[in-house]
Amino acid sequence: MKKTYILYLGILLSATSCDSFLEEKPRDEVATNQYFSRPEHARDAVNALYRRGAMQMYQTGVYSGARAMFGPYLSGFVDNDYKGQEFHVQRGQTMTFDGLNLSDYFNSMWSDIYAGISRSNNAIKYIPTTPGLPEADAERYMAEAKFFRAMNYYYLVRMFGDVPLITEPYESLENLFLERTPAAQIYELIVDDLNAAIGGSGLANVAMSDNSGRISKTVAQTVLAEVYLTMSGAAIGENNYANSAEVAKAIINSGVHSLEQHTMTAGGELASEGSAYNKLKSSVSIPQEYIYYFEFDETIANNGYPAISYPVTLAPQLAFAITNNAYGPTPPLLNSYDKANDLRVQEKQYFHSSITKDGQVIEFATSPYMWVDEEAANTSALSSKDKVIYSYADVLLIAAEAIAKSEGVTTEAVDYLTQIRARALWKTDASAIRSQLSGLSVDEFVEEVWKERVRELVFEFPIWFDVMRTRKMPAPTDNGSGEINFIDAVGSVNYFNGPIKEANMLFPLPEQELQRNPSLTQNPGYAN
Repeated sequence: MKKTYILYLGILLSATSCDSFLEEKPRDEVATNQYFSRPEHARDAVNALYRRGAMQMYQTGVYSGARAMFGPYLSGFVDNDYKGQEFHVQRGQTMTFDGLNLSDYFNSMWSDIYAGISRSNNAIKYIPTTPGLPEADAERYMAEAKFFRAMNYYYLVRMFGDVPLITEPYESLENLFLERTPAAQIYELIVDDLNAAIGGSGLANVAMSDNSGRISKTVAQTVLAEVYLTMSGAAIGENNYANSAEVAKAIINSGVHSLEQHTMTAGGELASEGSAYNKLKSSVSIPQEYIYYFEFDETIANNGYPAISYPVTLAPQLAFAITNNAYGPTPPLLNSYDKANDLRVQEKQYFHSSITKDGQVIEFATSPYMWVDEEAANTSALSSKDKVIYSYADVLLIAAEAIAKSEGVTTEAVDYLTQIRARALWKTDASAIRSQLSGLSVDEFVEEVWKERVRELVFEFPIWFDVMRTRKMPAPTDNGSGEINFIDAVGSVNYFNGPIKEANMLFPLPEQELQRNPSLTQNPGYAN
């Protein structure tokens, strides 16, 4: 795939063509409506959104990991070698975090996401009046801006619950201290923005990788399908399962995406490097399976995930200056897989625990393998691999759950779940999997979907959002079978014996924001 240069344009938000250097006004002296005076201004305003706001949840540091990993740290399913100095990991795993002791950490999320909302609001207001902007470009930019506003609010409302709803640019000192808006109203805006993006002509109905890395229709549909699923859970308790199923099925029936399949030998074995997971790992982007990804380019924005695919002790053996197993699987995660039959847990599929260097095998603690970039590890220390945010597997699991909850355990729902499970249990006949799933009650079937969300989507980080949504905590057995039970989250403990409280079903508002805005109140159960 030819790399898009949205990355670069996003960094140069305020850059414009220089018709006359002396006639240009400094950006900070130009009002917003004056800034949107050329078509390229609208373009650059939207391009910046690809790197800003909620998308910063996916940028990673070698020590700290990515912000999107905070939920998995709470679950106890992953660890971080540097947690001795990364207090958000310690506080998260022991469930001792609040708005005071992690104020800086939560404030960075809050502030960056609201910055993304502000940029989106600017674009949404001024794109329609930008002189000389072709109608087709205006449609596309408006759809993208509404998508990113929806994404930013979606992260905010899931993490913090009721939050101030801002839909206009900051152009005066009025209304600076807004109160929290009920979550239901936030979700209403999210749904409206996503439907507007999907229903217009601005988004192409192709894979993102076939759209120069720009948001496509199936990206917005995937987020909307998940939003409806989330709205049906504990957050606001609306029954939107049928809506979620309808949108997910539209993605599936579009034919734009599909699951990557294993390549087999004539003897019925996996070909060398032929597993679907190896192919997904090795490709910069898999058009049919990667629906939405965070784009990297080593010459502009290097991907840091490969450096967190090895423990600290491996740094001398590799090109990276520092390595850190910042997303190291703990026993509960590894116990979620059938150790004998699930391909995902086998060596060098989802995870790895050895490398061969100069003919010698070096073993180490189990680490992520899906983010490994061998060229970066051995030579350049730079990687252009993209980071998947939503995959087609996620869509199949959303569809399976939503259909079961709205229509029952239908043949269609069973088929979608079977596709995921049959690829993982590649030596098991798919018909046997279908037969077993077809005999389940709705609640039993839905729990089977949840199990695959834990196993399949581990590198997309949904686990704590799923706990928030379902109020159920996955509790794998330790007998190697991969069986997972689901227990009430509140009142249980995670792997690090961190007690899970009702308060933890939302994150605390940062103390810094409470000090800035006296109209805000803290979420119940947290210090302020």
